[in-house]
Amino acid sequence: MLSKRFLALLAAPMLMLGGCQTFESLGDHTAATLGLGEDTPQTYTASEVSLAQRGGVAVADEPLAARTGAGALTSGGSAVDAVTTMFFTMTATYPVAAGLGGGGICLVRDASGQVTEFDFLTKAPRGAGAYALPGAVKGFAEMHRLYGALPWQRVVGPGEAYASTGFPVSQALAVRLAAAQSIVRLDAALSAEFLDETGAVRAAGTETKNIPLGVTLGAIRQGGSDGFYKGDVASRIVAYSTAQGGGISEAELAATTAQQGPARQRPMGGMIAYMPGTRTGAGAFSASMTDNLSRTRNPQAAVSQTLAAFGVGALPHDMGSTGFAAVDINGGAASCAVTMNGPFGSARTATGTGVVLGLTPSTQAGLASAFLTPVIAASGGQVAMAGAGAGGPAGTAAAIGALLSGRTLGKRGDLRGTGTAPYDTVNMISCDETACVALSDPGAHGAAAAAEVMATTQ
Repeated sequence: MLSKRFLALLAAPMLMLGGCQTFESLGDHTAATLGLGEDTPQTYTASEVSLAQRGGVAVADEPLAARTGAGALTSGGSAVDAVTTMFFTMTATYPVAAGLGGGGICLVRDASGQVTEFDFLTKAPRGAGAYALPGAVKGFAEMHRLYGALPWQRVVGPGEAYASTGFPVSQALAVRLAAAQSIVRLDAALSAEFLDETGAVRAAGTETKNIPLGVTLGAIRQGGSDGFYKGDVASRIVAYSTAQGGGISEAELAATTAQQGPARQRPMGGMIAYMPGTRTGAGAFSASMTDNLSRTRNPQAAVSQTLAAFGVGALPHDMGSTGFAAVDINGGAASCAVTMNGPFGSARTATGTGVVLGLTPSTQAGLASAFLTPVIAASGGQVAMAGAGAGGPAGTAAAIGALLSGRTLGKRGDLRGTGTAPYDTVNMISCDETACVALSDPGAHGAAAAAEVMATTQ
């Protein structure tokens, strides 16, 4: 049973690869389509470091997303450009956890040091039903409007290109596909994309695509968030929802907003740490987890105590969530955690759109939003850490544990894994006065990528 307080908070509106693999560059045509030039790093191995005043770093659960995030930074983009690019990329390459039909929370640190929280969680429509009102497109569009340096088309384009022309299934996606095989079979579009001719889920390295999603991303690229929340795409989503007994209406889609406000801050580990505010379930949960972990220094005990305090018992194995972050050359940082409220959300694709609809948060699936834990920390006026825990309470504990450690993370072993990867994950960027290093969860299959800025002659 869940406490009424916790349910109310949930409803508030308010390339480093696992193991020693490398990820080789895309073909020239696809790379050009994605906006990745020859100055983009060509392979990514076990550790990616950005040299001071030369570039930035990006980290994500999905390797292709980390690469496109680094590409945005290489092109002179901000940290917000990078996380926005990574999100839209993952709507194609990692839809089990990041989709146009989902929602999330991001923290943004601008060059002045101010940290702002953006809340764009899914909501239950007034008409009820199984499908959520999606907030993600609106949230990333608003962040980009305020803090983006690249054109909007540049940050949406990589996801559109991958959906339209195809992409290799990553090991990160393959692992979750194997676990979600019974869910994929429920939907004709998901089956066509992720099952092979024998009916088995596609293995890592095999190619697939989602052309209708590419068309939808094209509408978003051209029309901004209105390309999703209004017009043909919105009409198709509403028509599908209505036909399937869902309660999404055109008026509610068009009225979707993203909330923003100051992040919660507190001293931690000799730094000033920023986390989601307590106006959301995620903020309330992370605040309680911080208190418990500060006392016990035992992640398992802290998780148990925090879950008990909120009356949470058994949890789904995979909540369909992911976290990612970026730091740019100007001292900006952005960290995000997004969710579909279950693997592939509702496991239903709105006809003609390629959009997998998120699962309504009014059910047990809504717990996923409580475990979205983007974090940013500063020391001496500079970014010290930026990252996110997502997918469950272990992800939250791992992100907070990194902050409490009070030390620079320099190698994979310094980042305490969640113990339950690849479903609960933590990804972190750690900076000192000379460089930043990005580390993905040591138990998962994510990636970190460093962007290089070419030197100029004075």
